[in-house]
Amino acid sequence: MTTTHPWPHLFGAGAAGTPVLLLLHGTGGTEHDLLPFVDRLAPGAGYLAPRGPVQEHGMNRWFRRFGEGVFDVDDVVRRAGELAGFIDWAREHYGITDRPLVAVGFSNGANIALAAALLHPAVVADVVAFSGMYPLEGRTIEADLSGTAVALFNGTADAMAPTDSVIRVGSILESRGAEVDRNVREGGHGIHPTEMDGAAAWISSHTQKARQ
Repeated sequence: MTTTHPWPHLFGAGAAGTPVLLLLHGTGGTEHDLLPFVDRLAPGAGYLAPRGPVQEHGMNRWFRRFGEGVFDVDDVVRRAGELAGFIDWAREHYGITDRPLVAVGFSNGANIALAAALLHPAVVADVVAFSGMYPLEGRTIEADLSGTAVALFNGTADAMAPTDSVIRVGSILESRGAEVDRNVREGGHGIHPTEMDGAAAWISSHTQKARQ
């Protein structure tokens, strides 16, 4: 656990040969929110859990927005770059450059994870996005995402992450070469227990080499 970087965060090394989960909380959350998920998603895994740097009415967020579902895309791009820089720093600082890193985000955290994957695939290549949507409306994605893998988990009645936006982010990822695993359930915004099981299986299948 440390705050030696100006970006407040938590770090746990986990067991040798396991992935490191980049934990990205939702609006109003903190770096502690997703810690209980670590052992369920990847037993013994390490974790890197930063705090969203933007404040909205006293709530932590990853980027600014103009209203519900209306993002400040310029700020999304800026903050995704800052997150990528933080990840590079953390990999060197904590000596985890040789371990797979999987971004696990919920809601606003899922959106910044998806933005980072779309804009900085060399840094964020594997993403589990719970209740996320397309965060870069109006931007053209030109990166080669052939090494990127994303698991989307969404509810059919989620007004905060509309189905058309979820379809759009999956389609854009695939159009640039990413592997996309779509998982849709009944219900709204949140993380369902069955999604945790699906995410754990997905992480295991994408990090097999780290365990060999």
